[in-house]
Amino acid sequence: MLLNFLTVRMKERFKDLPLRNGVGIVVLNKDNKVFVAKRIDNPKDIWQMPQGGVDKGEDFLSAAYRELEEETSIKNVELIKEIDGILSYELPDHLLGIIWKGKYKGQRQKWFLMRFLGNDNDINIKTNKPEFLEWKWIDLELLTDVVVDFKMHVYKELKEKIEKIIN
Repeated sequence: MLLNFLTVRMKERFKDLPLRNGVGIVVLNKDNKVFVAKRIDNPKDIWQMPQGGVDKGEDFLSAAYRELEEETSIKNVELIKEIDGILSYELPDHLLGIIWKGKYKGQRQKWFLMRFLGNDNDINIKTNKPEFLEWKWIDLELLTDVVVDFKMHVYKELKEKIEKIIN
């Protein structure tokens, strides 16, 4: 009973928080496999594509290039397409008030599809502020098999949109 009360109170406390403006990058290699990486802060077998926040005064595309380089050291890409629309997700209850210093309840993201033009040894996730433990290329159809539950709807929609673009 107390746990239910606390959960309801927590939801009320965080429901009016804004969504964070962010970007996401779908990186395809020459074989149309998708770059995914395992987060340092989640030891489970959960993978994600590069993503991050938009700095004040920064446009979405500039943020996407910056985030991609910061997280993966990838610079050698070409923009295939800006994905139509904005995709949003909200954090699950157990992460509310923790992620992003408790300032946001989720993200609204602009996504970009990019082609990686470099070699795999150009990719370095051991950056100044590492976010990932490991990375790999996966088939597009596996994308929704590896993502955390609360982002599933975002990745499902992205998968459908990307399939239409590359096929």
